[in-house]
Amino acid sequence: MTAELALGTYRCRAIPEAAARAAASGAHWIDTAPNYATGQAQSLLAPVLASRPEVHIATKTGFFTAATGADAVHAGVLTEDQAVAGHSLAPDYVRWQLGRNREQLGRERLDLVLLHNPERAHPGNRAALHQAIRDAFAVLEEEAAAGRVAGYGVATWAGLEEEAFTVAELLALAAEAAGGRYHHLVAVQMPVSLVMMTPIVQALGSRGPLPAAAGAGLRVMASAPLHGGELPGMVDQELADLIRPGLTPAQACVLATASCPGVTNVLIAASSAPDWREAADAVAQLPLTAAKLREVTGVLASPRP
Repeated sequence: MTAELALGTYRCRAIPEAAARAAASGAHWIDTAPNYATGQAQSLLAPVLASRPEVHIATKTGFFTAATGADAVHAGVLTEDQAVAGHSLAPDYVRWQLGRNREQLGRERLDLVLLHNPERAHPGNRAALHQAIRDAFAVLEEEAAAGRVAGYGVATWAGLEEEAFTVAELLALAAEAAGGRYHHLVAVQMPVSLVMMTPIVQALGSRGPLPAAAGAGLRVMASAPLHGGELPGMVDQELADLIRPGLTPAQACVLATASCPGVTNVLIAASSAPDWREAADAVAQLPLTAAKLREVTGVLASPRP
């Protein structure tokens, strides 16, 4: 089964219009963060979410804007030195940010909260990083027990690929934070594309984070399937036709990510109606076979003349 399309609001222009369009097309998920759109993304989404209660929202805690950092210092949940970093997993800050997320989004319960690039917290120190993740998970478990968070996870750029943490370690930290086996860790978000294709290659060999996440029943949101919009310009029509004849380069790239074993959602920052339709038509295709994905990744991995 091909993964579902979801709206990603990072680098998305005209967020309210894009969100309304995605919701009207049947998208089940919108992904955002408190630092997106210079700190305005959540507030911009609130009216759309109010009119579309069936749409799930994934938001984050970790990165923050300078203005939010100043507010956090004023609230006493960050020191001025911590605010300068622009990123924190400190429990008091996480708890405070979740309340701010609910207020800005206009929802009493957050569907999904992701720790935003937690590998930024203690680079090079796995023990300290894992303790910080565990402490943040403990706050999220408290919020889940209070009915304010439905589930949580991790949104990472390099943490899983570089093994700053593994899926198994995240599950163990969540179980520890919950005080037993049952926990509310339900998702991971990571880049999966024909540029950052290590997760695809690993998954085709039943290795790496994607099979581990799928085996644990986690939602996997693939970010940057077009590598910030750069990938379609790097894929010529010959390669697109190898992936699936008749698709545009952008569609071929989206379909490749959506066909990767373990991926459940593909995040697209489609600002215009044509861009959204193009991506939606791609994920409506039958998924690529494992053999085809191996062929495509093999071609891309081969030295160019």
